[in-house]
Amino acid sequence: MSRPRVVIVGAGFAGYRAARALARLTRNRADITLLNPTDYFLYLPLLPQVAAGVLEARRVTVSLPGTLHGVRLVLGEADGIDLDARSVHYTGPEGGTGTLGYERLVLAVGSVNKLLPVPGVAEHAHGFRGLPEALYLRDHVTRQLELAAADADRETCAARCTFVVVGAGYTGTEVAAHMQLVTAGLARRHALPAGVRPRWMLLDVAPRVLPGLDERLSRTADRVLRARGVDVRMGTSVKEATHDGVLLTDGEFVASRTLVWCVGVRPDPLVEGVGQPLERGRLVVDPTLQVPGRPEVFACGDAAAVPDLERPGKLTAMTAQHAWRQGRVAAENVAASLGLGRRRRAYRHRDLGFAVDLGGVQAAANPFGIALSGPVAGAVTRGYHLAALPGNRVRVAADWLLDAVLPRQSVQLGLVRAWSVPLESASPELARVPGGPKAGERGKPGADRPAPGPAEGTDPPDPASP
Repeated sequence: MSRPRVVIVGAGFAGYRAARALARLTRNRADITLLNPTDYFLYLPLLPQVAAGVLEARRVTVSLPGTLHGVRLVLGEADGIDLDARSVHYTGPEGGTGTLGYERLVLAVGSVNKLLPVPGVAEHAHGFRGLPEALYLRDHVTRQLELAAADADRETCAARCTFVVVGAGYTGTEVAAHMQLVTAGLARRHALPAGVRPRWMLLDVAPRVLPGLDERLSRTADRVLRARGVDVRMGTSVKEATHDGVLLTDGEFVASRTLVWCVGVRPDPLVEGVGQPLERGRLVVDPTLQVPGRPEVFACGDAAAVPDLERPGKLTAMTAQHAWRQGRVAAENVAASLGLGRRRRAYRHRDLGFAVDLGGVQAAANPFGIALSGPVAGAVTRGYHLAALPGNRVRVAADWLLDAVLPRQSVQLGLVRAWSVPLESASPELARVPGGPKAGERGKPGADRPAPGPAEGTDPPDPASP
């Protein structure tokens, strides 16, 4: 008898965990195919450390072919799903198209940048959702300090040394914290004009930093940021972005060449075309992660509106912690539906706490509800990430050790240019226009048309919580 075909779309936290768990549960009794644009799983919580130069880029990637034994990888991005024909249509990285048939489908396509209708943001800001954006931000910040040191115009120099991060959630807070340390180090190596120093601004319309987390974590993060000189402005955001700076909602114009957009994420637009009920843009599923009326379709992670059984009437948050656990439950329920595992179970969770890395030895964490800060929280945070990483643990630990004893390198790699990581690629209307990047190419170097940004004077990233 032929083995049942299972297709998993997406290899983020939910998709990767589902593929790995399903392969172990079925033991080669199912034909498992994973569709993903890249050949790696990206561990998003450590991405700010890549931008800061603490970790090498490959440390936060885990090879799919190397770790998912018994799973066939197909490189490509899903264009559409025909539920009646039980098929997934996709476009490969070189423009070719294909179709995958299935008996069971797991949708784990994750999320994309949330692009708000603020004039100039799509053209002059950059997000922080992948390796290209992290590498670009590292080069861009380094270049701005180097150009500022050689610029005779004091106003231009000050603008190049001003960096604006919008969104004080998990991602924006960590980006501002890590990159402030980077620019402080760069300023010591470059002779900036007297009185000019790197300036970081963190903006959010929320009343406090990390608004979705415990208030104790918020207070710790706010204290650390302000002590380092970060200009934290709550209740404030960007009204308009231009090449020369940003106009804030309070009327102030801030001259800057850098705008990092970290206002949050929204479900991947692919789920809108599935033709099933949505809740806040997420695909409605029952507690077993099955799409109602479609017993062969399961969804998990950021793309799924999963009922929170611990808080009746609520949905689980779009975090890596939920996605990772939901991936495991989805795998168990798919296996059960094929008669290859135990009975199905509902997704139920217990909050293990959160950890926010603030750079250096500073962090804020509340494991099991115990509030921690400072070096102790830093040790707990790094220990958690080492335990959660599905690979590269020794290499990550080695990079941390080297960073503690050796100075960081501040050279530009020049691997990613501004036009290859446009924020507008987060919008399906902009990303899929005729002549624009094809599916599977969005956000990849060289794939998009040039879009001038505020960087370099002529040519500025919410991952889920752990």
